[in-house]
Formats: sequence, structure tokens, C-alpha cells
Amino acid sequence: MGAFSITGGQPLSGAIQPQGAKNEALQILCAVLLTPEAVTIENIPDIIDVNKLIQILIQLGVKVEKQDKGAYTFQADQVNIDYLQSDDFKEAGRGLRGSIMIVGPLLARFGKGFIPKPGGDKIGRRRLDTHFQGFIKLGAHFRYNKEEYFYGVEADKLTGTYMLLDEASVTGTANIVMAAVLAEGTTTIYNAACEPYLQQLCNMLVRMGAKISGIGSNLLIIEGVTSLGGTQHRVLPDMIEIGSWIGLAALTKSAITIKDVYWEYLGQIPDVFRRLGVSVERKGEDMFIPAHTDGYEIQSYIDGSVMTISDAPWPGFTPDLLSIILVVATQARGSVLIHQKMFESRLFFVDKLIDMGAKIILCDPHRANVIGHDFKSSLKATTMTSPDIRAGISLLIAAMSAKGTSTIHNIEQIDRGYQDIDTRLQALGAKITRL
Repeated sequence: MGAFSITGGQPLSGAIQPQGAKNEALQILCAVLLTPEAVTIENIPDIIDVNKLIQILIQLGVKVEKQDKGAYTFQADQVNIDYLQSDDFKEAGRGLRGSIMIVGPLLARFGKGFIPKPGGDKIGRRRLDTHFQGFIKLGAHFRYNKEEYFYGVEADKLTGTYMLLDEASVTGTANIVMAAVLAEGTTTIYNAACEPYLQQLCNMLVRMGAKISGIGSNLLIIEGVTSLGGTQHRVLPDMIEIGSWIGLAALTKSAITIKDVYWEYLGQIPDVFRRLGVSVERKGEDMFIPAHTDGYEIQSYIDGSVMTISDAPWPGFTPDLLSIILVVATQARGSVLIHQKMFESRLFFVDKLIDMGAKIILCDPHRANVIGHDFKSSLKATTMTSPDIRAGISLLIAAMSAKGTSTIHNIEQIDRGYQDIDTRLQALGAKITRL
């Protein structure tokens, strides 16, 4: 395993370009399986999870040609569906949660799709029921091998229907949409996720010839078509990375410009940071975070009660940034209750922040009360291990503000979601070394 050595307390400055959105890229890459024609995708992030999915596509027989940095052309005109039954696929699929989204396109185009129980972050239960319930409603037959944890769906044809999703799952909605675009008749999906990633997927499918209405809402209506064609697509900048850089700037009292953030797709992210007292300024399509030399103060509710920041399905605040919000709050003036509703293990990394001197009360698996230091005492350097992508970047940000030199192990978790993070932070003036 690799590790980062980080000397904290260094002032940062300059501009940083956010990478392409990881969560969008995983959906878009799976969608190339829906057509035998060429699909060109730009701004693909060079990160472990995305590269693993590209390798799975190559093993499936998809032709992949690199056009430029972050730009590839994919052509799925000779898909080897038998690869899904191989031991190699079972091993590769287990290592990537995003691999679940190949099932919908394969089911729609080839009448079958298989997947081993996918891995990913250990942040609590992440069930797959929404995906398979949707496929079953479209007419697929479901089977599950308990010994190998291997899922499968097969159908002679898919037929459009009405469905009310049991949860507004982003990957579940994406998977069902990709199956429904080639189904016979009309599919209505209520309680659909409507994150920007999903809007991007739907817009790309429309350019390929799909008929989808209600994009951006929680009610999607899909008129099935017989085939889809090729297209070009550009992945949005990663809003989770943008939020990470906001938190980094605030906690290190640094002035940082985040380039080309696509403000219209950020939702509540800027406002939630402003509730913590962090200044977020718009400069065209760029975002500027000034140096908070006098610190920042958490707002209260109108009646004076303690602010609660919680996650919710879009357009609510994304759960992927609650770890960043929690770390930023450790040096604020005032206190805040962090309520992580979706994943019951995601707050367990706070013990590492407590070891660094943060004042945090973990109320239960979903809630943590943070009492800010107001920079009157620094976090202390320590040695820690990254448990997942988002906790990992949060610990890295904490280490960059801490007094002394910290070591973070298991940085492969961070590399799964953040491209060349050490060299990009070094360009801002950070003292971070990959061991």
C-alpha cells in the first residue's frame, strides 16, 4: 500500500482545474454498450475506478482508442457476452461498484446481463434491490447464485411499464433508464434520481436517438426505440472535487481559484459552505475562495438554534461532501450537527479527527456534533489510514491544516476518486509526498 506524507500549516495559493466527474463518467462509459456505433467521450478522469471500468469494457470486446488526454472513442460492435461468465470478470467486477451499471445496457441490447456483488467503499449497506426490481418490472428474469454472490438478469424482450422506485438511487435510475431506452413501449419512472450526472446521461442518450422526457425531474418518461447511434459527450467537472477544494482553502486559510466549475450544476454546494461562514465568490465560470485569515463563523437558525447540515437526494446536499463539511467545521466558530442519513458507517472516520484534537461528539452512526476550535488551537499531526474515498480526502485536508507531519496509509482509496492529487496540490504549494 502507498502512503502520503503531509507537512501541515503551509499556505496555499493559485488556481486548480477540477477533474471530470467520476460518478458521471462511470455511467457514461457503461452507456457505450448500447450502440455498435462509435461514441467519443471527453474529460474522462484518469482515476483508478474509471480505469478499472475501461478495462472491463476492453475485456468485453469494446474497442477503445485514446484521442487525447482524457478523451477516448469507444465502439461496442463486437461485444463478447461470454466474458460475463468468466472468472476474470467475476474478479474484476467485485473490485468496482460502478460495474453494476453495465447490466442495464447489456440486458437491453443482448438480452442478458450478469454481475458479481460489486465492491467499493465500506460505508454501510448499499443494496442493489432498486436496480433489479426495475429490470424485473421491465420483464427480465432474475437469478442469484448465493455461493458466488453472482447476479443475473435475462429477457427475450423488455417491455415498458410504470414503476415507482423504492429509493431515488442514482446508479439504480441510470441502470433502469439504460435498459428502458431499448424496451418496447413506454416506461415511466417515478421517484427517479435527478442529479446532474443523470441529466448528463439522459441528454447523451437523447443525442444517440433515445426518447426521454422529464430530464432533471423525478418523473422520467421513456419511449423505447429499436436502436441507438453514436455521439460525442463531454463529462462535467466533478462537483465533489470542487467541494473538496473549497474545504481545503477554508481550512488552510488559503486563497484558491477553482477554474470552470459550471455553476448551474453545483446545486446547494456553495450555499452550504456559506452556512459555515466560508466565502464563496463567483468570477465568471470560476470560483474564488479568499483567504479566511480571521476564520469563519457557523450560522444559526433564525430562532438561534444549532445549525444542522444533512444530506438528501438531489437537489438536496450530496452525501459525498458531508465528510468535507465536517472537517471544515472543526476550525469554525460555533458548532454544527452533521446528519449523514444515507450511510451508517460514513462518519466512523471521526475517531481519527478526534485523535488530531478535533472536538466531535459522535451521537450515533448517523449524527456527529462538531464544536469548532476557531483556529485557537491547531489540529495535531498523526498517522492514519484512509477508510474510503471521501473520508480519505477529508483526512488529507485535515492533515494539510495540522501542526507537524502526518502520514496517511491506504491512499489507493483516495486515488480511486482523485486524479494526480499529490502533484496538483504541490502546484498550489502543499508539502505532500507520495511514499
